[in-house]
Amino acid sequence: MKIAIPTIDNNGLKSKISEHFGHSPFFAFVTVENNEIVSHEIEANPFEQHEPGEIPGYVKSKGANVIITRGMGGRARQFFETLGVHAITGASGTVEALVRTYIEGELSSVEYEPEDHGKFHNH
Repeated sequence: MKIAIPTIDNNGLKSKISEHFGHSPFFAFVTVENNEIVSHEIEANPFEQHEPGEIPGYVKSKGANVIITRGMGGRARQFFETLGVHAITGASGTVEALVRTYIEGELSSVEYEPEDHGKFHNH
């Protein structure tokens, strides 16, 4: 399984999740086998100024079948669902902590409302 997480920095597994996946400067891609992290990579977000559907397509092209994010609009969620990528929202923390919590079955999606709702938009 490969898990994608948008991050605000490039600190490997210690990278912190970004508030909104579409505007995150980086994406972490973590490969999990037998409930263990076997590899990870951090890439600059090539679609920081994105059009609808570009980021879900990018995440899918990297082989991810799960995306863990803090905030995500409804249209983006639909794109991910169409591509077969399970989206979990409302998460916070580091890449490593989030992946471990997900592996342990303790991470579930919750609605997330940012304090500055104006910076979010519906693609």
